[in-house]
Amino acid sequence: MLRNRTLLGLLVVVGLAAAACGGGDAGGDTTAAPETTAAPETTQATEAPDTTAAPETTMATNPCGPDGLATVQPGVLTVATGEPAFPPWVIDDDPTNGQGFESAVTYAVADYLGYGADQVTWIRTGFDDAIAPGPKDFDFNIQQYSITADRDEVVDFSVPYYTTNQALVAYGDSAVAGAASVGDLTGAKLGAQVGTTSFDYIELVIQPETPAAAYDTNADAKLALDAKQIDGLVFDLPTAFYITAVEIPEASIVGVFDVSPDQADNFGLLMADGSPVKACVDEALEALRADGTLDALAAEWIVTGSELTTIAP
Repeated sequence: MLRNRTLLGLLVVVGLAAAACGGGDAGGDTTAAPETTAAPETTQATEAPDTTAAPETTMATNPCGPDGLATVQPGVLTVATGEPAFPPWVIDDDPTNGQGFESAVTYAVADYLGYGADQVTWIRTGFDDAIAPGPKDFDFNIQQYSITADRDEVVDFSVPYYTTNQALVAYGDSAVAGAASVGDLTGAKLGAQVGTTSFDYIELVIQPETPAAAYDTNADAKLALDAKQIDGLVFDLPTAFYITAVEIPEASIVGVFDVSPDQADNFGLLMADGSPVKACVDEALEALRADGTLDALAAEWIVTGSELTTIAP
């Protein structure tokens, strides 16, 4: 009996042990699969491209330079002078060589404005033709144009680039050789290029009894003096210096007419009325005067320094 009770106890223990090792459903896999945790999604931030355009760099245009100045020919400075052009204003009748006072002044103005020598074009005009009203085929004309109120009504002038007085030229045996005053010239026969302030000076200031002889060019006037058809010629002083030194060395300067500063001859660059280049040309000339360039060019090209007689009013 004790033996049976012991056997029964062993069977119960074995059964409990088997139950402890069993699963839920018969034959089912009761091992839970390991939980798979998804890796966190990695989102790479993509920087949006900068669509802001870089500021455009704009070079300022020089309003007085080849790209800004409203010249007759775009990008070119067209300059007129006489035909022919004489020393000391232009040497060898070639304004392109930069020699002579007016040629040198022109290239100095062009350089200040930003034009190279190859951007300066020269043309020729008659003296009176250029003064006539109307449009011009040049930006400025340089041939000893005196600034006068009458001319300024139909054309524009720059500020002066040179100031001078009128002078009397004659041979030593002329009736006017010893003139000391305007009154001494009353009976003289005098001449000058027509349309010039020299001609006007004879007519309006000297007022000789014989009307002034008018010549189309200074060359014609010099031929008349050489032929002794007239007693004397009136020129601006620099031209008188050159004529008596080179072209008619037998003649001499009788004297310089005494005038007040406001009556002196102021030479200006002649332009069309309302010219768009005037302000820039004036700026250039003022700068060239301030830095001494105009005085230096005058000293280089215009003969001065001689002791001259003053012809009184």
